[in-house]
Amino acid sequence: VSVKIYHNPRCSKSRQALELLRGQGVEPEIVEYLKTPPDRNALEGILDLLGMEPRELMRRKEPEYKQAGLDNPELTREQLIDAMLAHPKLIERPIVIKDGKRAALGRPPEQVLDVL
Repeated sequence: VSVKIYHNPRCSKSRQALELLRGQGVEPEIVEYLKTPPDRNALEGILDLLGMEPRELMRRKEPEYKQAGLDNPELTREQLIDAMLAHPKLIERPIVIKDGKRAALGRPPEQVLDVL
């Protein structure tokens, strides 16, 4: 079983999700996505696994969201993904992926247990 968490150690929800995984005896591969952001293929794969559109996986309260005009409904999926790649801080966290086949967004953190 391979479990990966897209993690921000400064985020309490992300830390809680990691603790929940470890409490289940799972030691995930930790990807600090602000230091090593996913590439386009990885991000599109995450969106597909989550069944989400880019805007649903964006932190809409971040200043970068407003500054980049990302609330414009005319932006395409590609343009929104480009913005997430340019500003990884906009990617909601934590995201847990199991075996590259199932994914969950840890909002609330307990949701990450659904993929185990």
